[in-house]
Amino acid sequence: SYPVPHEFIFFGDGLQNPNYNELVNKVATGVDFDAVVGDVAIVTKRTRIVDFTQPYIESGLVVVAPVSTPNENPWAFLRPLTPAMWAVTASFFVVVGAVIWILEHRINDEFRGPPKRQIVTILWFTFSTMFFSHRENTVSTLGRMVLLIWLFVVLILTSSYTASLTSILTVQQLNSPIKGVDTLISSTGRIGFQVGSFAESYMVDELNIARSRLVPLGSPQEYANALQNGTVAAIVDERPYVDLFLSDYCKFAIRGQEFTRCGWGFAFPRDSPLAVDMSTAILGLSETGELQKIHDKWLSKSNCSSPHGSQSGDSEQLNVHSFWGMFLVCGIACLVAIFIHFFKIVRDYCKHTPEEEEEEAIPPPQSSRLKKLQSFLAYVDQKEEESKRRSKRKRNDLSMNLNSIASRPI
Repeated sequence: SYPVPHEFIFFGDGLQNPNYNELVNKVATGVDFDAVVGDVAIVTKRTRIVDFTQPYIESGLVVVAPVSTPNENPWAFLRPLTPAMWAVTASFFVVVGAVIWILEHRINDEFRGPPKRQIVTILWFTFSTMFFSHRENTVSTLGRMVLLIWLFVVLILTSSYTASLTSILTVQQLNSPIKGVDTLISSTGRIGFQVGSFAESYMVDELNIARSRLVPLGSPQEYANALQNGTVAAIVDERPYVDLFLSDYCKFAIRGQEFTRCGWGFAFPRDSPLAVDMSTAILGLSETGELQKIHDKWLSKSNCSSPHGSQSGDSEQLNVHSFWGMFLVCGIACLVAIFIHFFKIVRDYCKHTPEEEEEEAIPPPQSSRLKKLQSFLAYVDQKEEESKRRSKRKRNDLSMNLNSIASRPI
């Protein structure tokens, strides 16, 4: 026991929440009370007039909003990705399929055939990579490089999609547009707060929220009624109070994170030695773990089957911003592979295409350019082995002709 005579006196009428600022002022002036032992938040304005002990519990302001079980929706499988993410993903499936086809078309029989068959091959190959069940083999080095990077992208996408869909289907979703303090400030909805709490002055002075939007509430039942009937869009209160509230009222949840950091402590007049002694005692309880046991006993109980944490029901959709780096790497790999591939084709075309015979009449320039373009496209569409055999045969024929001309008697 602490060898100081003391008497505990209740502050307030037991029906309505007292004003904590008024209570702290009474301690500072020495009127009615010599100290405050209770749930007094340690805030800057109060520390200027009294001395606080070390905080015996962490606290901070949080936002509470209603929750409800998500309605059954036959299109729920589309919810994990935003529309933009779906569009970008589908586009990359088609682009990667086209790139693989270009890289494999001249050397792989599985990517050759009539145009209709080739289009089906492109779509089937790229979308089958989603399940890693593509049956067509890639034989080119560039094709394998692009496919390896794309399979890594698909692995990340499918894993993220599965996790997001599981969260959406199993975690309760908030039916309030309030996602945290930022959306709370930008909205026009009314905000509830505990009577006598510093939350009122903080929202007005620090967050610049109009006082006309604030609704004072005095009990957990008033909290629940105001949220259920729409009197307030959300409630701002300290975390320990909210934890107790949510332990009995399961239709609500915390939105976002704590946006202030403080604690609860005992208040004494300035320069009081009792503040130091009490702080020492609180630190001793914290070091032995007794303080945590007290917290768990009184604040960790819950009558809800699935208590709501700060992130309950806050499963955000996957958006392009979260994966743009991955798509960028894949896109660059495709562009580099296509550039190298066409560089090799142009080089081989210039090397293996025989010169026009000198005696052949020179066609008009426009006709010549068109003929060269047609010849190049035909070369690109040819299978590589066939084009090599044809080039070799033409070179042999040309060599034989030259030899026969040289062997004629002059």
